[in-house]
Amino acid sequence: MVQVQVTNLTKRFGAVTAVDDVSLTIGGGELFFLLGPSGCGKTTLLRLVAGFLEPDAGEIHFDDRRIDTVPAQHRNTGMVFQNYALWPHMNVWKNVRYGLDVRGVAGGEKRLRVGDALSLVRMAGYENRLPGELSGGQQQRVALARALVVEPDVVLLDEPLSNLDAKLRLEMRAEIRRIHATSPRTTIYVTHDQKEALSMADRIALMRDGRIVQIGSPEEVYTRPASLFCARFIGNCNTVEGSVRGVEDGLVLVETSVGTLRASPGEVQLKPGDRAVVAFRPELLRPAEAGEANAFETAVASRMYLGETVQVTLHAKGVALAASVVAGTGWSVGETAVVCFDAREAHVFGAEREHDA
Repeated sequence: MVQVQVTNLTKRFGAVTAVDDVSLTIGGGELFFLLGPSGCGKTTLLRLVAGFLEPDAGEIHFDDRRIDTVPAQHRNTGMVFQNYALWPHMNVWKNVRYGLDVRGVAGGEKRLRVGDALSLVRMAGYENRLPGELSGGQQQRVALARALVVEPDVVLLDEPLSNLDAKLRLEMRAEIRRIHATSPRTTIYVTHDQKEALSMADRIALMRDGRIVQIGSPEEVYTRPASLFCARFIGNCNTVEGSVRGVEDGLVLVETSVGTLRASPGEVQLKPGDRAVVAFRPELLRPAEAGEANAFETAVASRMYLGETVQVTLHAKGVALAASVVAGTGWSVGETAVVCFDAREAHVFGAEREHDA
């Protein structure tokens, strides 16, 4: 399986730097996600790897082979587009076979490989249907089969589930993970959907303003965000502003409107008196017992039933906080609740660095 190495890659469009000196390594067989808000450069980076765009600086290697100077059709990649890009006048079999026709693969091998690809994506039996006769999920499976049938070194997926409804997106997440586990290939997947990335990726590169701001496993980027931006972009996050009072037992003490809060230090060193933000996840908030650290009084403002969980909004001295509790438990609207959170699962960031990449 092919390793992808990106080194100091830069792409500009006029005065805009869409990809800014990006370097990363994607392991052979890895399901690697490029995640970030619109305009962060993730799709541009994917298109540079595909060969649809030429970099202004930097290099791309597949193993030891430099490919940024190689035409797109000779890179042996398989692309899955957001809009599926199926030929409307060709049936499923011909759509999947098309890449093999272009490559001049012999007839007997073509039949075998198309049949295997359709079986892999669970579309056997649909060979004679036109794309217009398929559901969105079925069309996406055909697009995946077409990308995989050519046996690419690298599979590239550009927001492939964004056109599907919520139920189909969930189903296709599981399907893509199953297909990748059954037929592992180095895969680069672009999305702006945090839950999609967290539930599917082996590793995630979070991008902002053309740069990579954090790389790690889903658990790492969620539980140990590298910056305030990372904490806020990946999942829901509560933030309380204050000033640093000092450090005690490896924890930063921050004086806030709700009291002195303790949390793990971020990557930036903070001094007493510095403005800071304490960031913690909604699921960390729980009822406090007497004498616990990070305890403060709140008023329960609202509850939103979400099935397995209930999203609770708490107000604490002008600060609105979200808590996530198991359905059937939690607080009632209008009551006072003393809550707390684990200091070592919360993080402190410099307030002035919120917009830094």
